[in-house]
Order: sequence, then structure tokens, then C-alpha cells
Amino acid sequence: MPQAPAGLGWGGILRLGLVQTALGAVVVLTTSTINRIMIVELALPALLPGLLVGLHYAIQVLRPWMGHGSDAGGRRTPWIIGGMAVLALGGIGAAGAVALMAAGALLLGLLAALAAFLLIGAGVSAAGTALLVLLTARVAPARRAAAASIVWIMMIAGFVVSTALAGRLLDPYSPGRLLAVATGICVLAFLLALLALRGLEPAALPRPAPAPAVPLPFRRALAEVWTEPVTRRFTLFVFVSMLAYSAQDLMLEPFAGQVFGLSLGQSTRLASLQHGGVLGGMVLVALAAGLVRSFRALQAWSVAGCVASACGMALLAFSGLAGGDWPLGLSFAGLGLANDAFAAAAIASMMQLAARGPREGLRIGLWGAAQAIAFGLGGVASTAALDLARLLLGAAPAAYGAVFLGNALLFLAAASLAAGLLRTECGAMTLRTSIRERDA
Repeated sequence: MPQAPAGLGWGGILRLGLVQTALGAVVVLTTSTINRIMIVELALPALLPGLLVGLHYAIQVLRPWMGHGSDAGGRRTPWIIGGMAVLALGGIGAAGAVALMAAGALLLGLLAALAAFLLIGAGVSAAGTALLVLLTARVAPARRAAAASIVWIMMIAGFVVSTALAGRLLDPYSPGRLLAVATGICVLAFLLALLALRGLEPAALPRPAPAPAVPLPFRRALAEVWTEPVTRRFTLFVFVSMLAYSAQDLMLEPFAGQVFGLSLGQSTRLASLQHGGVLGGMVLVALAAGLVRSFRALQAWSVAGCVASACGMALLAFSGLAGGDWPLGLSFAGLGLANDAFAAAAIASMMQLAARGPREGLRIGLWGAAQAIAFGLGGVASTAALDLARLLLGAAPAAYGAVFLGNALLFLAAASLAAGLLRTECGAMTLRTSIRERDA
């Protein structure tokens, strides 16, 4: 049997993290900066950028197909580079679409924005899926939890660097300046990814078993993977947990303003505390990587993170009754810590499961598609639920409280699914032990 290639050291993991930094830098430019320009400077309906961002999530249902394509080719680097190129073109195209709208060509600008966000979604799908598969294949199991946290931290670093750079260079704003800044950021991000990937993946990876002469068609391969009970249950866990995770994003700052009467600056500072908690959760998982190695340990961590997130949402649901005496900053930071502790553990679990057999790319693509669909639905579902709760309950504290309690129930459902996976894994381990003892 051929030997597996040497696993990536911390330097290689950091280089893959730089690719994720580059990916995050382009994505946040389109979902944050361009989103604000459409709403504020161009005075367009907020629904328009919301639909465009939703489109970039919807196109990510292609992730399983792209993962299958990288499985068939055997190498992931071409998919990452191609995806980053498509993503960069989409980022430049989105800025160009805004320039067209500003020049009065609204219909042409809308069509260009539609094409650009389709490219963004396709680029994220190809690059993000293949990157996680490469990380799974080349990182030793004992390092996967830490590697998942490091890569996620570096993605957030891309958010920070891109928005800070764009914020400096876009003042004073003009459509031409936006196009120039977006082009510069997208080109630099692509070049950074290209340099980080150089020589990282061998030209030909040895495979544990000879590949079939004719690879399975995508539909047959997907049907085969879907027959695996753990794969189906983990897909459902990813969907429910990420639905709960994303549903809160559009709720927290408006809640601080409408229920606690905080100004825009004050609610933004609270959001920064939440992001600080997110970083803390990632660092916590990275530091605990020596203890959190097995799939069982990662699922136990996921259960604990989901339960803690449910408790955090429930406390916020009742915080409106306490009014100004409630430690809102501590609640936001604690919620961020709980959220990302379970999210980082979930990504590491995904890597552990994908590495157990062939078609790693298809599995990770399937779970990535579940996450993208959940993120696309989360914001829409939560805002619709809030509008309905306001209509039925009237008072803002009661309306937000009802939505937050519903979100807490989603986190508890995710915890139950993770616990079910934990029981399945324990049962499988007991069965394997019994078989070994019988055969001995």
C-alpha cells in the first residue's frame, strides 16, 4: 500500500489559513461595504442587496458537485485557484455594477450585480470546499480541531483587514474610487492565495486504493454517500445548528436599540463584544485541541456549545424585563463564545468524518451546501418571525423575546442531533470492539 503524504505542519496550516483570509477579504467587501453603499449612498431598497446576498448562498447548493469534481481529479489546488479567480471577478463585477447604478443605468447595473453575485457564490463554493478537503487530507487527526480554529480565525482576519483598508481608501466615496479599491483588494487576495498554495499539495497524491477506471457519476456517488446514516444525521445537524447560528445575526443590534434604547455607536460596540467572544471561542477550541481529538470528544464539545448558546438566547429573551440593569455586554460576549466554540468543533467533526473514507470532497460539499442554505434562510426566517411577533404581541421586548426563545429551541434541537451522533459513534465503537474480541 502506498504511503500517505506527510501531514502539514503548523506552517502549512497557516498558509491554508492565508487562503481563507483572502477568501474572506473578498466576500466581506461584497456583503458589507457594497451592501451599505446600495442602501445608503444609492438609496435602493434594503431588500435588493438582501436578495443578492441570498443568491450568493443559493448558488452554493453546487458545493457537492464541486467536491465530487475535486475527488475525481484527485487534486484540490486547481479548484481553489479557479474558485479564487472566479470570486475575484465577482467582487470586481459587483463594484462595477454599483458604478453602473450610480451612473443612472439601473437595469444594466442590476443585471451586472446578478451575474457578479452568482460568480461570488460559485467562487466561494469551489475554493471553500476544496480548501477544507485539502486541510482534511493533509492535517493529522490530532491537529484538526486546532487547524479548523486557526483557519476560521484567519478568515475573520480577512474580514477585518479588508473592511479597515476599504474604509480608509473609500473616503471620500465615489463610484470610481469604489471600483479601484475593490479591484485592488480582489487582485491582492487572488495573488495572496496563489502564493500561499505554491508547492503545498504534491503534484500527484498517492491514493490508498486504485481509482476505478470510470469514476461514478455525480448522482450515483451522492446517492451512495447519502445511504450512510452518520452522513445524513450530520448533514441535518449542520443545517439546524447553522440555521440557529445565522438567525441571530440580524436580531442582536436592533434588539439593543429598540429594547434598551442604545445608540448606533453603542450597539455597534456591543456587536464588537460579540465578535470578541467569537474569537475567544475559536482560541478556546485551538488551545483545547490536545484534549479534543476524537469525533466523540468533538461532538461532546458541540453538544455543550449548542446548549450554552440556547441558554444565552433564553437569557436575552428575558433581559428586556430587567431593562437597563441587564449586563448586555456580558451577554453578547458570552453568546459569541458559546456560538463559536460549537462551530469550530463542528468544522473539526466535519473533517474527521470526511477523512474516514473516499469521496471526501463530496461529503464536505454536502455539508457546506447545508450550511449555505441555512445561512441563506436564517436571516430571512428570523426577520419574518420578528415582524409576525410584533404583529401578534405588539411590544418590542415581547416580540424579540419570542424570537429569541424560538432560536434557543433551535440550538437545543441541534444539541439533540449532536448527542444522537455521539450515541451512534459510541455504539459503533462498541460493535467494532466486540467484533475484534470475537475474532481474536
